[in-house]
Amino acid sequence: MNQSVLIDIDQLRVGMFIQLDLGWMNHPFPMSSFRVSSQEQIHTLRELGLKQVRYVPAKSQPVPEVPARSGLQRDGAETAVPDPAGAFGTQEQSLDTSAPFSGTRAWREQSESLQRCGQRYREATDTYVMVSTQVLVSPLDARRQVDALVGSCVAELLDAEHCAIRLLAEVPSERPALHAVNVMVLALLLGRALGLQSRELHHVGVAALLHDLGKIMLPPHVGEPGASLTPADLSRYEGHVGHSVELGQRMELASDVLIAIAQHHEMADGSGFPLRLMADDLGRGGQIVALANRYDRLCNPLHGAQALTPHEALSQIFAQQKMCFDATVLGAFIRMMGVYPPGSLVQLTDGRFALVVSVDALHPLRPCVLPFDAKVPRSQAVAMDLAAYPDEGIRRSLKPEQLPREALDYLSPQQRICYFFERAVDARRCEDGA
Repeated sequence: MNQSVLIDIDQLRVGMFIQLDLGWMNHPFPMSSFRVSSQEQIHTLRELGLKQVRYVPAKSQPVPEVPARSGLQRDGAETAVPDPAGAFGTQEQSLDTSAPFSGTRAWREQSESLQRCGQRYREATDTYVMVSTQVLVSPLDARRQVDALVGSCVAELLDAEHCAIRLLAEVPSERPALHAVNVMVLALLLGRALGLQSRELHHVGVAALLHDLGKIMLPPHVGEPGASLTPADLSRYEGHVGHSVELGQRMELASDVLIAIAQHHEMADGSGFPLRLMADDLGRGGQIVALANRYDRLCNPLHGAQALTPHEALSQIFAQQKMCFDATVLGAFIRMMGVYPPGSLVQLTDGRFALVVSVDALHPLRPCVLPFDAKVPRSQAVAMDLAAYPDEGIRRSLKPEQLPREALDYLSPQQRICYFFERAVDARRCEDGA
């Protein structure tokens, strides 16, 4: 059994095989488990603020003796430093110090960007949880928190000339908060793509964040069902729209926000609820929130339904539900998300499997991907922006079960799809490994 031990970051040496207790989207390395191949990687790990790392002696290469500054910890107990000639000496694979290194300036910039995105996402989910517990007793205070969050997101969006949508590691939070923030992020990006100005974007963002707030008035099994509902409970579930509007009124939200909340389940073909409105009756805010809501529910479903991959979700909306949405809004959404949205598993034209990690609307067919190649060690894999490789592209989208086990473990797609936005990176940066 390959046991791991905790060591201080100052004890880390080239040749050690380490396991980071971080999601792979929260650090600049392609994988969370890898063999350290250079001093620059150690420098990058220090820059992440790590005080300790977990390393696996049985998988490590021979390294210089580690000074026993504070000892090693194995399952919480202090032990002696292992003998480098012992556990390390059984490894046959030689260390390739000339291999691509992820600690370049581009990788550090990517790491910082991912950390910012993750932190902003966590702040947003925390805000939603606070609002959902505060709205009944102090609705105006709850509104101030929402306005502050959405206002900062709108300012960040409008400050960037181009934005990309970024896949995040699954963020630990309550399911309603994750859904609310996903819909807010998608709605803000879509509103920006449609040319909405600051005030309109703010209204759309608030409506998107609060569209399901009324579910706090329902029993958990009705508001967030894990199985199909009875007809009576389904009627109660549909009543969450009215509850959300009522809470919005207590918060004294603008009429445009209340209308968008009221219409977040209405469809352009009249198949939605609660009023079965048609296209001419729907406002632009409601259309945006309804589409973002439908997409996220296909990727992160209720009722115990099978989750679709992001590519499948977008394809289903376009092929089977096109009449449910305004053509202009749907067209902008597809251009924004790309044919292969972040989180999609794909096969490249050279046969490699890859995970789409971000999409820039300027290059919707050529996203940034993390490729799998059995000939390349995990620690040396390089994320690549397909816009920088004219001879490379995507052959097809795949379901997880279509990947070999080794490739699936390597790419480790998330169970829940979580998105945030970031400034679009240029092709040169991704070519360097961003």
